[in-house]
Amino acid sequence: MLAVDALNFAYPDDPAHVVRDLSFTLAQGEIVSLLGPSGCGKSTVLRLVAGLLQPQSGVVSWPQGEKNLAFVFQDAALMPWATVEDNILLPLSLKGQQDHDLALQLIEAVGLKGHGDKFPHKLSGGQRMRVSIARALVAKPELLLLDEPFAALDEILRFQMNEMLLKLRRKQGWGAIFVTHSVYEAAYLSDRVFVMKNGSLAGEVSPKLDRRKPNFDQRSSSEFSMAVSKISKLLETRR
Repeated sequence: MLAVDALNFAYPDDPAHVVRDLSFTLAQGEIVSLLGPSGCGKSTVLRLVAGLLQPQSGVVSWPQGEKNLAFVFQDAALMPWATVEDNILLPLSLKGQQDHDLALQLIEAVGLKGHGDKFPHKLSGGQRMRVSIARALVAKPELLLLDEPFAALDEILRFQMNEMLLKLRRKQGWGAIFVTHSVYEAAYLSDRVFVMKNGSLAGEVSPKLDRRKPNFDQRSSSEFSMAVSKISKLLETRR
């Protein structure tokens, strides 16, 4: 789906390269996580992939043709004057389109059935993030770019959101690049985890969890523990 080759980027007011010689590929329907300390370039990579920033060198390419993308940020950024349904339909409304049935399907898919006519101030933080994800999915993207969407949520709610995201991926087939600071979240959600340090890749881990097993069994499996251990060691490695 996506190929990133020898990407380099630095902000004009920062002489140090925020992204250094970064290369990776992403297959159709695959979830990869970018994990690393603050300032290592994770969010910048998302913006380069989305075309919101242009690299000083290197290429972001789409071997099978450019894909339909959607971005989910840490802040849900909902319109306070609009209902849940109208917030979800915003990307279509900007194109002069409407699809009430699709909005209702997504409201149910993210666990907000019966909340379509509510306004954001009536929702919890987790519910607002569910609306944000539904809004991203309304345009039927092939690739989701998620920039720490669950960072502000408590651990229990974060687990629930992880399960919801995997369930949606199974049904809809999109791929994702997921930025997170959580080793456990990366190991659980991802087909592959890219550990970043100082703007470049320190290593890659493939958790290989058995998705046929119940959620608890996946989290308590030897594969999960091994992935967490490998990721943690890469984070500790000096570069």
